[in-house]
Amino acid sequence: MVSARSAAVTLVTTGAVAALVSTLAGQGRPSSPQPTRQAPAARTPWGTPDLHGTWSFATVTRLERPEGVTKEYYTAEEIAAIEKKALDEATDEARGATAQQDVAGAYNDFWWDRGTRVSGRRTGLIVDPPTGRMPPLTPAAQKFADSKEAADIQARRNGDLPPAGPEDTDLWDRCLTRGIPIVPGPYNNNIEIFQTPTHVVIHHEMIHDARVAPIVPAGAKRPAVPNDFKPWFGVSQASWQGDTLVVETTNISDRQELPFSPRMSAGTMKLTEKFTRTPHGTLRYEFTVDDPTIYTRPWTAVLEMPPSDGAVFEYACHEGNHAMESILRGARQRDPGTYRPVQTTTLR
Repeated sequence: MVSARSAAVTLVTTGAVAALVSTLAGQGRPSSPQPTRQAPAARTPWGTPDLHGTWSFATVTRLERPEGVTKEYYTAEEIAAIEKKALDEATDEARGATAQQDVAGAYNDFWWDRGTRVSGRRTGLIVDPPTGRMPPLTPAAQKFADSKEAADIQARRNGDLPPAGPEDTDLWDRCLTRGIPIVPGPYNNNIEIFQTPTHVVIHHEMIHDARVAPIVPAGAKRPAVPNDFKPWFGVSQASWQGDTLVVETTNISDRQELPFSPRMSAGTMKLTEKFTRTPHGTLRYEFTVDDPTIYTRPWTAVLEMPPSDGAVFEYACHEGNHAMESILRGARQRDPGTYRPVQTTTLR
């Protein structure tokens, strides 16, 4: 577990990491207060926009625009109604319609943090294609998505079929990774960004992952990366384009999964992320997914992240992952014949 996560962080040399540790030692929290609305974006001592801080991407806005919705933005009245409904539902008293649905909800709503705000007034986070929805899958990807294999994989992850072993469960359930790009989830929707003149660190609260990307100076040649070097989070390289930090990631592990439908391998994805401080104090996050083996065209989403007042605490998922033992014990009770011993220590 630790070695897998360490691979994602090993995007720079040991010497570079040592330099990062030295520089970041005094960056446990921002040295300057978070910007207020309409405050000019702060800059680092070396002159680049200051992205450092904790940012929340919790939102009720879906990744895709809802079916039948053709407009890009909600009205103020619609936003007020959506956010009021989210606040009403985010209470400890929310219950399932039946006892079975209530138990299937895992936690009561007090423990979730799905968000209660609409992001940027948008009806969906996807801005390209203009429909606000993902482009069609390629024929090969669609064939897999419609296959019995894909249905069985999803059924095991939903608990409708008993998993034969931990490899049949979600990477998230196994405390390995939540995946990239950054998309809202049920809780722990925070990132913390650290900067030096030569590197940027994006620390994800969920699964306690950290991505380290060297900043390539303007006009400099990007270092070549061996094709067989494929960490969980791939190999990231950053550059400044004006006041926007652009992070390009390739060489993602074939074992990594897309954090959205279809839950296929992210190994052939090229991910481009853009981080921009806005005049009203938020962080504009834009990402483009380019994976010609899965999608018929690249697609782009935009998410506004307000600053978060709280700290990002360690998410000790693996150390306390008692749920995995319970999942497998329950599976054996349901179907003892599905048990198979794992013959290798290599996680697929």
